[in-house]
Amino acid sequence: MNNKEFNYTYSAPTESERKEIESIRRQYVAPEKVQTKMDRLRYLNAKVYNSATCVALIIGIVGCLIFGLGMAMVLEWNLLFWGIAVSVLGGIPMIGAYPLYQWILNRNKRKYGEEILQLCDEVIQ
Repeated sequence: MNNKEFNYTYSAPTESERKEIESIRRQYVAPEKVQTKMDRLRYLNAKVYNSATCVALIIGIVGCLIFGLGMAMVLEWNLLFWGIAVSVLGGIPMIGAYPLYQWILNRNKRKYGEEILQLCDEVIQ
């Protein structure tokens, strides 16, 4: 006789394992593209402020580093004239960082303001 048997064992994951599997799965699934009006409003508001802040910080930090180089030239290398010149060049971006921030912020408010106000009216109603 030909004995043909098929054995199969199955074990289902426990409830805690299912939760862990789902939490891991959520990390790798692409986020949904559906965006609510409130999400869009938050995104635009953050875009207005964050872009201005980012540019101003970069300019200010670069200016500060150049200013520090000038101070090092004066204090460590005894290059008085060149150190003062480099420090003044570094001070210019530091001084201009806040007006640049204000300018970019106002430009972004003009650019996105109408859509933000429209979304605010839609969300409130």
